[in-house]
Amino acid sequence: MSSTPSTSSTRRRLVIIGGGFAGLNLAKAIDKKLWDVTIIDRHNYHCFPPLFYQVASSGLEASDICFPFRREIRSRKVKGTNYRMGDVKDIDFERKEVKTQFETIPYDSLVIAAGTTNNFFGIPDLHKHVFTLKSVSQAIRTRNEILDRLERASITKDPAERARLLTFVVVGGGPTGVEIAGAMGELKRYVIPREYPGIDRDEVRVILVEGTDSLLRTMSPRSGADALKALGQLMVEVQLGKSMKTYDQGVVTFSDGSTIATETVVWTAGVTGESFNTEGSDVTPGPGNRWIVDEYNRVTGLSDVYAIGDISLHISEKYPRGCPQLAQVAIQQGNTLGHNLNTGRFDKAFEYRDMGSMATIGRNRAVVDMGKTHFSGWMAWMVWMCVHLMSLLGMRNKAVVLLNWIVSYFTFSAGLRLMLRPSKYPLRSYWEDGQ
Repeated sequence: MSSTPSTSSTRRRLVIIGGGFAGLNLAKAIDKKLWDVTIIDRHNYHCFPPLFYQVASSGLEASDICFPFRREIRSRKVKGTNYRMGDVKDIDFERKEVKTQFETIPYDSLVIAAGTTNNFFGIPDLHKHVFTLKSVSQAIRTRNEILDRLERASITKDPAERARLLTFVVVGGGPTGVEIAGAMGELKRYVIPREYPGIDRDEVRVILVEGTDSLLRTMSPRSGADALKALGQLMVEVQLGKSMKTYDQGVVTFSDGSTIATETVVWTAGVTGESFNTEGSDVTPGPGNRWIVDEYNRVTGLSDVYAIGDISLHISEKYPRGCPQLAQVAIQQGNTLGHNLNTGRFDKAFEYRDMGSMATIGRNRAVVDMGKTHFSGWMAWMVWMCVHLMSLLGMRNKAVVLLNWIVSYFTFSAGLRLMLRPSKYPLRSYWEDGQ
C-alpha cells in the first residue's frame, strides 16, 4: 500500500525516521511553511530513555516518562507535523521512498534519527536470555522479571535455586549500568527488609561487571571513583576488568574463567545503530552502524539524506571517534539541521557544545561533570533531578515524576511493584519480537 503525506506544491516533503530527542527537536525547529514534515516511529509516543532504569526498578511507571506524539504535535512548535506509526526497515535512496510494514512514504529530503539498539558483540543467542533497557517495553519486562525472582525466592526452600533467584548481574559500567545497579542496591538495602520478610537482604547479590578498569569511562576519573564508592554504600558488588563470554543455562562465564549462577542478567554493555535494508546506493553505515555525516549532518555520499542523534557519526578534531551518544548532542543536531533546512544555505556547521555529563547512583548520590568542574553527592543529585525533570514532555509528567521522587525520598515506597504481563494472544505479526 502506498500513501503520500498531505502536501502543497510549495512545500517539500521532509520525512524524519524516529521521534526521539533528535527527530522531535528537528520537528520543532523546522519551518512548517516551507516543509511538509512527517515523523515515522514504531511507537505512538516520545519517551525519555535516561529514566528507563527507574521503570525497570519500579521507581516510576512507564506512562510517567512517555508522551503521545499526537498530543505533542498539537503544541505550537510542533504543530503541522504529521505522525505515522510504523517500523521503517527499507529505504530506497534512488526512488526516495521509505517503507514500513504498513505503507510506502515518499520524501524529498530524509532525516535518519532512529537512534540505537542493543549491541551483543556477537555473543550467540545472548539477546534471547538477557534483559535490556533500550525501550519502555524492555524496561517493563525487566521490572516484571526482577519482581518475579523476588516472589519466587520468597517461596522456594531449595538453597541453590534461592541463590540463583537472588543473584542479579548487571553487565556494563556506563551510566545506564551504574544507575540500574544503584537502584537495585537501594531495593536490596531499603525495600526488601520491609516488603519481603521471607528474604534476608544479605542473601541478595547485586553484581555490576565492567570489562575495563573503571566505571563511567565517558566521564572523569573522579566520577568513576565516586560512583564506585556510592555503589559500595548500597551493597553492590563491583567487579572490574571482567568481560562476559557466554550466558548459558543460567550460568554467566567470564573471560577469566570465573562463573556466576543467576537467572537475571541485565545487559547495558553496548549499543549499535538501528539497521535498515537499503536500495539505490552503495553507501552503508560506518563504525557502530552509524551513518557518517559532514559538519552539516549530511550523510556522506547521499543526496538529500541527513542523520542526527545517536545514529549519526560526526567526526571532528575534538571527537575523532564521533560525538558522544548523548541527548544533548541529538538536541543540538536537530536544532542546527532545522536552521540549515529552513535557510537552504547550510551556513551553520554543527559544533557540539558540551553541557556536561551526569549519572545518579540512588538517593543523595550522583556525579556531575561540567567542563573541568566535578562534584558529587547531594548537590549533584539535585542537579541531576532538575535537569531530568525539565527534560520531560508535558506538565502532567513533570508533576507526577516530581511527586513520586518526593514520596520516594521519604518513604522508598513511591513505586508500585506490580508484575503486569501482557496477554500473548491474539498475535500481531507486525509486533517486533522482543520489544
